[in-house]
Amino acid sequence: MFDQITIIGCGLIGSSIFKGLKKKSSIKKIITFDNNKSVMEVVKKYNLSDEMFSSPAEAVKNSDLVLICTPSSSFSSVIKEIKGNLKNGSILTDTLSVKKGQKPKLEDINWIPSHPVAGTEKSGPLAGQENLFENRWTIITPGKNAKESDIKKVSLFWEKLGSKVKIMSAVEHDKILSITSHLPHVVAYNIVKTVMGYDEKIQNDIIRYSAGGLRDFTRIAASDPTMWRDIFIDNSDLIIQAIDKFSKNLDEFKKVISDKNSKKLLEIFSKSKELRKSIIKAGQETDKPDFGRK
Repeated sequence: MFDQITIIGCGLIGSSIFKGLKKKSSIKKIITFDNNKSVMEVVKKYNLSDEMFSSPAEAVKNSDLVLICTPSSSFSSVIKEIKGNLKNGSILTDTLSVKKGQKPKLEDINWIPSHPVAGTEKSGPLAGQENLFENRWTIITPGKNAKESDIKKVSLFWEKLGSKVKIMSAVEHDKILSITSHLPHVVAYNIVKTVMGYDEKIQNDIIRYSAGGLRDFTRIAASDPTMWRDIFIDNSDLIIQAIDKFSKNLDEFKKVISDKNSKKLLEIFSKSKELRKSIIKAGQETDKPDFGRK
């Protein structure tokens, strides 16, 4: 399908793609590039590339597929650097979490945006996992002029890595992710901010006696700061809508607690438990103790 591909950005996602392809694909050559020299030193040391170049423009030459796995704030500059060196008829895709505004003007290049909905709180090239995308969704958001044959190629690429693929519009993607991914990070960051608002002694006790709930929220809040800064800026309108809805529900929840409304509390908790069961049934989580995490 693809003889040569280029991965631009060698963090968690980029390095996981490389490792997954090496295990599951017959692609002849995988080229990687990252503008961080220390990252490229790690890539070289741990053989996370078949070949490396000193610029993204050189890295994309002759590649059939180019993946941009950088934070969104670097997206435009990467496009500017590589557009003159892309092979005619090649496919360009990405892994960005927000699709609004992604409209690079490229001639003879097929642009098929994608987003693997997978990751951990870890970042950097050593965080990559060969099975990161297994049984996780990758959402593809092609434009109206995209070729069906190219959409199929990108879909098969992600399926080779173990992903389930869903095609939807960019608008639908950003709306869904604002709720399933971006809002939980808003909550996590603000729980941590609340903890940090206490004096040092209380903070130390909170850390020492952290229960599972706080531990999981701090795990989410430990995600890559640059990536999440970009997401909150790029999808700000929809994230604010989600926050408004959350705030309204929080005020209502506060009143239920204040009123000591036992019946309403049980109703809220029971519905929440059912949603958890639905997520497990959909294969998006495991019901093992502590979520199966070690």
